[in-house]
Amino acid sequence: MRDTSHGAHETAATFHAVYGTQPTGLWAAPGRVNLIGEHTDYNDGFVMPLALPHTTLAAAAPRTDGVLRLHSAGADGGIVELRLDDLRPPAAPGGDWAAYPAGVAWAMREAGLPVGGADLHYTSTVPLGAGLSSSAALEVATALALDDLHGLGLPRDELARLAQRAENAFVGVPCGIMDQTAAACCTAGHALFLDTRDLTRRHVPFDLAAAGLRLLVVDTRVRHRLGDGAYAERRAGCERGARALGVHALRDIPHAHLPAALEELAGAPVVQALVRHIVTENHRVEQAVTHLEAGRPRAIGPLLTAGHASLRDDFKISCPELDLAVDTAGAAGALGARMTGGGFGGSALVLVEEAAAPDVTDALHTAFATAGHTAPRIFPAVPGPGAHRLDT
Repeated sequence: MRDTSHGAHETAATFHAVYGTQPTGLWAAPGRVNLIGEHTDYNDGFVMPLALPHTTLAAAAPRTDGVLRLHSAGADGGIVELRLDDLRPPAAPGGDWAAYPAGVAWAMREAGLPVGGADLHYTSTVPLGAGLSSSAALEVATALALDDLHGLGLPRDELARLAQRAENAFVGVPCGIMDQTAAACCTAGHALFLDTRDLTRRHVPFDLAAAGLRLLVVDTRVRHRLGDGAYAERRAGCERGARALGVHALRDIPHAHLPAALEELAGAPVVQALVRHIVTENHRVEQAVTHLEAGRPRAIGPLLTAGHASLRDDFKISCPELDLAVDTAGAAGALGARMTGGGFGGSALVLVEEAAAPDVTDALHTAFATAGHTAPRIFPAVPGPGAHRLDT
């Protein structure tokens, strides 16, 4: 992965080559991995993501003619040119990728903010489709750039809300608030404990190196598309469960009341399984926070593995490559492992002793090769900062 300073210089230079002028500034927003708390965010529940050092960089300059011009180093097709007044959801102008930044501009204007035109150029080291939230990184980098260009001074949680609205209403993906909040609000060296109901957040120390541990990301290279209906189906099923149980959201079912709730849903086994995952996953997040704040990072290992079993068996969003990664890591001595992200591909997380990381990595590569799968991309997850403006 390129270092940020080199990436910023390259991004600014390409902006100049594309648009013929220098950018006003550069802004960065990270990808994320969710340590624990999967699919709980749209159920008003608890999540605990951390920012990755992998980032999307946006070089930008304002325009005065109401035109938004978008260019990405990672996309074919040249400049996408749009008029702000013509933006209407749902839309994917100029190709799927352009819908995300266009949606951010639309959401900000819909909120009554004085956002005008801009030229933007993007580069990114966040792997696409790997469950590391490349879309939220793109959205939040755009939101922060437009916020600065137009002197709005919005708080980070508000930028996250606007970015989520862009993805929900403009792009058409019914995601929760976690990814955008992680990209906007995480801090280096910490995981972010977020209550997605009221958006209160706490930065939980996450210095695994000091404990002799390492968290590995295993990108299976199986690409997913959350807009294909499977994500929406799970969300709708959770909402049916909440209505059947007479609560606003599944967050309102205490873990101690889960047996009674499941009995009440006995006639709807699919919804019953979704409810079981959400309630137990919220409980696992709370347990993980307790362990980390008490200085017991090894104790979260079994929680990760239990979470994967729940996502695999109750939510049914795993895939053979993710299951192989989790099972192989466990057999090779990992403390715990689970899939992360929306599911149906993407990445797994593996918690290992530092000394065991090479053996676990080798075992994963061997298992994937033996199964005939594409070789996974494996790298350590070190919690980095949230979105920020870069010095130019």
